[in-house]
Amino acid sequence: MRKKGMLTMTLIDLTPTVARGTALDGLPVAIVGAGPIGLVAAAHLVERGIDFVIFEAGGDVASSMRSWAHIRLFSPWRHLIDPAARRLLESNGWTAPRYLDKAPSGAELVEAYLEPLAALEQIASRLRKGVSVQAVTRRGMDRTRSANRAATPFALRVRDSHGSVTELTARAVIDASGTYLNPNSLGSNGLEPLGLADIADQVTHALPDVLGAERKRFAGKHITVVGAGHSAANTLINLATLIQTEPSTRVTWVIRNKAAVRIFTSDDDELARRASLGAKVKKLVDFGVIEVVDGFELDRLSQSGEQVDIAGTRDGRVEHIVTDLIVNATGFRPDLGMLREIRLDLDDIVEAPRRLAPLIDPNVHSCGTVEPHGFAELQQPERNFFIAGMKSYGRAPTFLLATGYEQVRSIAAYLAGDLEAATSVELALPATGVCSTDASAASCCS
Repeated sequence: MRKKGMLTMTLIDLTPTVARGTALDGLPVAIVGAGPIGLVAAAHLVERGIDFVIFEAGGDVASSMRSWAHIRLFSPWRHLIDPAARRLLESNGWTAPRYLDKAPSGAELVEAYLEPLAALEQIASRLRKGVSVQAVTRRGMDRTRSANRAATPFALRVRDSHGSVTELTARAVIDASGTYLNPNSLGSNGLEPLGLADIADQVTHALPDVLGAERKRFAGKHITVVGAGHSAANTLINLATLIQTEPSTRVTWVIRNKAAVRIFTSDDDELARRASLGAKVKKLVDFGVIEVVDGFELDRLSQSGEQVDIAGTRDGRVEHIVTDLIVNATGFRPDLGMLREIRLDLDDIVEAPRRLAPLIDPNVHSCGTVEPHGFAELQQPERNFFIAGMKSYGRAPTFLLATGYEQVRSIAAYLAGDLEAATSVELALPATGVCSTDASAASCCS
């Protein structure tokens, strides 16, 4: 029993099944994160007859997606519904959205697809909401010990919403925890800019709801959006809409490079909404609705009365931007702290699995499409540990849900011992319309 002011520490299995033969027998697969990829992984494990448990840190499924529920996705419904998930849902009376060529908002995807999927008895009975994974290791082993390591269960240290800490065991782990809650730094050097702690309450996460729940915070203010990707573009467009009814609102767009290559895709982009973002932003810049400050290397933040003074270097000179609010739209990075005792083989640049990194590194190419890949590219030196979904892309910004669906389909097949299915990976993604092999080109997709 947990006592007030104290943390309980116990070691229990995730299943009552008595282990026979090896220490892994009877243990489930642990899935970290109940977003789209984690739930689809569960659907594939259900079809394979493999037991599992899902840990979701938020109070409900897809908690990160709910934070940007007002944003419309690039992909239409036909790219957002996984085949295994659809089979499970339809066997329980679910009907797919009528217009499969329409791109839903985050809220629509959650309400029409992810919530019904999570509510299925086969998944709901294994879903643990409000439980965050603090660390993953092997039971009784740190990362330095090798003897009998692959046959030793994983141990996941988890914290529930009451603060109780427990260790649970599993035969395999699929880390689909995403990256949304771990944004890149505003600082151009990758570190938090000097002075951030003093003005932290005047910095918002990417994709704020400026036309809805957070309207009062942004209306009539000077807003500086930092970042050159599609998150920045969505926010800039919404702020421009806000200006129509709140004309005293002012918008400055700060980018590190001389051009926001990722946003300005061509008309050949098969995802029409993604292609339209660049054209809309360019028009707003041309009309003077958005002020662009390019080539700006952000270094320091400080209080200036009730505003924030952003100091940085541009063309070798120190410049200042005084603003009311900053939107950090600089992208995301994986939280690797929880995996400190897991043996990982990650790319030095993008922090993605090393075999996957060359396919997605924005320094190498800017293609929105990516070669088919599955368990083979995602597996780590730690046997039966996989990073999947957006987190598998590390700092690369090109992830699409369809990619993650194929990843977890392959992983589930591998865990079931079906190597033929696991290695037969297929991935048909919409073309981006921009593809460069110039090492200086930035990635163009989100």
